[in-house]
Amino acid sequence: MKMTSSTETISGTRTKSAEIKEQYKKFIGRKILFILFSLILIFIIAGIAATLGSYPITVTEVYSIIWQGLFQNPETTKEIVVWNLRLPRIIMGILAGIGLAIAGTMMQGILRNPLASPFTLGIASGAGFGAALAILLGAGIIAGETGKYLIIVNAFAFSLIPTFVIIGLTRYKRATPETMILAGIAMLYIFSAATTLLMYFAESEAVKAAYFWMVGSLGKASWDAILPVSIMLAGCVPLLLWKSWDVNVMGAGDETAKSLGVNVERSRILILVIASLMSAGIVCFTGTIGFIGLVAPHMCRMVIGGDNRFLIPASGFFGAALLLGADTLARTIIAPVILPVGVLTSFMGGPLFLYLIMRKRREFW
Repeated sequence: MKMTSSTETISGTRTKSAEIKEQYKKFIGRKILFILFSLILIFIIAGIAATLGSYPITVTEVYSIIWQGLFQNPETTKEIVVWNLRLPRIIMGILAGIGLAIAGTMMQGILRNPLASPFTLGIASGAGFGAALAILLGAGIIAGETGKYLIIVNAFAFSLIPTFVIIGLTRYKRATPETMILAGIAMLYIFSAATTLLMYFAESEAVKAAYFWMVGSLGKASWDAILPVSIMLAGCVPLLLWKSWDVNVMGAGDETAKSLGVNVERSRILILVIASLMSAGIVCFTGTIGFIGLVAPHMCRMVIGGDNRFLIPASGFFGAALLLGADTLARTIIAPVILPVGVLTSFMGGPLFLYLIMRKRREFW
């Protein structure tokens, strides 16, 4: 009887173990399926975006032109429109969406705060102040830089200031994640106030140019801008993926993470610096595009859970689809007038984020 009971117990344990493994495989399969869905969505929206505009081009012609352009320089009007105007904008939208969404994902993870993003930590407002300084006063961090390079250098340099302030608090005041997010919000308001003061005393045309940059746009995307953004993503995203397991452990609390061998302070600072650099490298070319880094991670977290090994690529691809879709809508909603994409992402992201906050039936954080 004892042997029979023991055999039944072992058999039951094996059955439960098999069921758990099967459920885990299904859960992993759902995550991979969502990532593939986001990739397909990017290709679909990109194909549609390339056909829309004042010069009508069919989807078939677009892909044919792209294929031919890989082997020869664009010559016809259609080829020039696709390769020099629409394709750089589409690619920049994809890269910016990936970078901002992944940066938001990691910032939320290390700070354990659903409000953390490149926008709420003051990075975008710092970039806005740097750009406004260049546009309104012609003043820059590096002497001798002129025109668009002055704006880019200024925006990049000032966008890093909030990061250094937060790191300083962490190193010397042992700041908690809550203090870090509050410091970021404080920097947001400081830079916003300084930018408003600059705009108050500036000429109307300069104010218009500065304001258009601050609301965010993909209109100035070019192949020259795509290269540094691509390099920035190629250098930062693999490092963040490498630290994804540390962020998973940190989600259980600092003490738990330390007991499992994670250097919490060092990991938090390293991830914050990498995510901030990536955000700054994007924002200095696109302007302030809000809510992508805030909403995309939450939406993905609701679908696939909080495992950052899968959440990072899922948020990146879904953020790219979200930004690309918003830009496509911004170009067509009141054509031929093109709205800044930052305005549309705020219109989309604000109500959506309120819905996520008010939704009580299912916890996703």
